[in-house]
Amino acid sequence: MASTINSVNTQMTLRLWALLMLLGLIWGGSFFFARVAVGYVPPFTLVFLRLSLAALALHLYLRGRHGIYPALRKRWREFLLMGLINNAIPHAFIFLGQTHIGAGLAAILNATTPVWTVLIANIATEDEKLSAAKLSGCLLGLAGTVVLIGPSALAGIFGSSSDVPLWALILPVLAAVSYGFSATYGKRFRDLAPPVTATGQLTASTLVMLPVAALADTPWLLPAPPLTAVLAILGLALVSTAYAYILFFRIMAEAGATNTSLVTLLVPPSAILLGYLFLGETLQAMDIAGMVLIAAGLAVLDGRILKRGYAAGR
Repeated sequence: MASTINSVNTQMTLRLWALLMLLGLIWGGSFFFARVAVGYVPPFTLVFLRLSLAALALHLYLRGRHGIYPALRKRWREFLLMGLINNAIPHAFIFLGQTHIGAGLAAILNATTPVWTVLIANIATEDEKLSAAKLSGCLLGLAGTVVLIGPSALAGIFGSSSDVPLWALILPVLAAVSYGFSATYGKRFRDLAPPVTATGQLTASTLVMLPVAALADTPWLLPAPPLTAVLAILGLALVSTAYAYILFFRIMAEAGATNTSLVTLLVPPSAILLGYLFLGETLQAMDIAGMVLIAAGLAVLDGRILKRGYAAGR
């Protein structure tokens, strides 16, 4: 695959950092929507609704522009694989894992995505090879995520409730690995407009999740959710999925797989900041320490601050 991928400038500009921060904020906000909706809609059905509504919205937005239909006909196999490894599989793994572990622990395990992306991109690409700075930055960001979530997230393993099944811990890690593959594989869509790539993979993953949700949840037997849950599902689909994936593929096309995967480190602090700003939640010392570690990891990965310091010291 490496020989078929054009080189990409992996140096992050201020504009790309701003887009990445916006994407992290949007995906951090998805926790607000999911918190409301999941109380009324079972997991697989919620995933299907999120993907299908987002796909429909993007089809209406495109209205046949940018060659969406020829792209779907010509590259449906690529979209199907991308939809599997970027949506259907990781979402299903995370939801299944969360039937036995808390959201905090799942977030820690999922925040290993940049590490897996660095390792996978090192093998599968020619322009994103492993370096000490990349690995150090990813590990710093991961440490910050652990601090940010807090030790209470690990209580299910090391505390009184030590009966967490191993598979429930492995599934979110496998989801992170799947995201790592999707971040690397998604670079082959750089020749398409970001809305086309987003629409293609969401359409494919919708078709995958339809029979899964039907067999697992029998949603036609469920009571209608209240208006608050409906609004939450719409926010999850339209803002945190449709628009978010346009940003995701735009960043990936310009910045590469490793840089794009850093968004998983930005989601937890974004969620905490949103809670502080809109829900009146307080920031603790551990929250600030975790954000500082994440910021340090991002600075190491960016490299420009360290280069300036080295140049100034010479």
